[in-house]
Amino acid sequence: MSSNNNIALSIDNLSKQYRLGQVGTGTISHDLNRWWHKVRGKDDPYLKVGEANDRTKKGGSDYVWALKDINLDIRQGDTVGIIGRNGAGKSTLLKILSKVTKPTTGNIKLNGRIASLLEVGTGFHPEMTGRENIYLNGAILGMTKKEISRKFDEILDFSGVERYVDTPVKRYSSGMYVRLAFAVAAHLESEILIVDEVLAVGDAEFQKKCLGKMGDVARGEGRTVLFVSHNLPSIKQLCKSSVYLKNGTLQMQGDTESVLMRYKNDTRLIHSSANAPLENGYFLIRQIDITPKDDKYEIDIDDDFVISLTFDCKIANKSLALSINIFNDEDIHMFEAFVPFANESNSEVKSYTVKISIPGYMLNSGEYFGSILFGEDQTMVVMDLDRVIRFNVEENYIGTGKFLRRMPGIVRPNISYVVE
Repeated sequence: MSSNNNIALSIDNLSKQYRLGQVGTGTISHDLNRWWHKVRGKDDPYLKVGEANDRTKKGGSDYVWALKDINLDIRQGDTVGIIGRNGAGKSTLLKILSKVTKPTTGNIKLNGRIASLLEVGTGFHPEMTGRENIYLNGAILGMTKKEISRKFDEILDFSGVERYVDTPVKRYSSGMYVRLAFAVAAHLESEILIVDEVLAVGDAEFQKKCLGKMGDVARGEGRTVLFVSHNLPSIKQLCKSSVYLKNGTLQMQGDTESVLMRYKNDTRLIHSSANAPLENGYFLIRQIDITPKDDKYEIDIDDDFVISLTFDCKIANKSLALSINIFNDEDIHMFEAFVPFANESNSEVKSYTVKISIPGYMLNSGEYFGSILFGEDQTMVVMDLDRVIRFNVEENYIGTGKFLRRMPGIVRPNISYVVE
């Protein structure tokens, strides 16, 4: 572990193991087994078992490693992006750093106080007013009442919830919650600020405001910021360095441009119809097709095309939904196709084919990825597959010289015009 005074936090061989289907670490027999190994001076036997946290595959072990042997040094004043697919271990890492949960093995050395924004309402008491929660959060961070009062007006002005500051926060909308929570975390004097994907709850104007504030926190105030997001343009704009996690392991740490390039290259090696099926015990995806297509899944920009998904459903008598989300190569969310359905068959297994039609001249030329999510009763995620669809849209170039180029913008409508 580094002893450098310029290191804000140092992570040494950090791992986190979970036992599936259990609250806590396991059963009494497992705890006794652990104790017996400990008194004999031997290692925990359950640290030798377990699988990587790959949610696209059905595992054979009750133990999974949400994080495995993570080693990181982050310098004071750095703004560090943390990227990776769903289930990579990003939020688990931040929860350990924020002391929400303990690591299974490894050590963390922190140089300063941490303010965390991991989910909407983190650290807020619902029965207390916004004003009371500001003082509560400041006290938790070790600040005096005088220090909090000095920042109070600035926090309220940034949050935009002045009118409701004396209202219990249980009556706040999710957007109001996150506005006040971010304002508190960003303005109170912690040395390290941790922000998870929660900013996505806010509107576009507030997200832009938050990104600007995080940049000010790092550059102007010299504080350290850890920022988890699937919005790669925001990571690129805000963070000079980044960390890439995959299935709970550290794949790369370095300058943001290089890390994003590695991440994008890895996602090009993802699932297509060639390596279906994908299953998790509830759904079995047999085929993913894109038509019209050639062997490289290339689509002319003016062609209508169809994403076709063939799957078996093993959940009977439930209201279900399929969601397909399309992203471009900058990880900007283009659109969602939402398809509700119900398996009302008496049989436990029923087969479906869902076809999503996408018109020509909708997407600009470039590479696109699709994520698939199955939900039950529109409240519970049953299967979540990140970037399992890939295709390219090709431009029909017209013109010469400087006009022979990709059209700007994220959409590519066929604009009608008249010259008179």
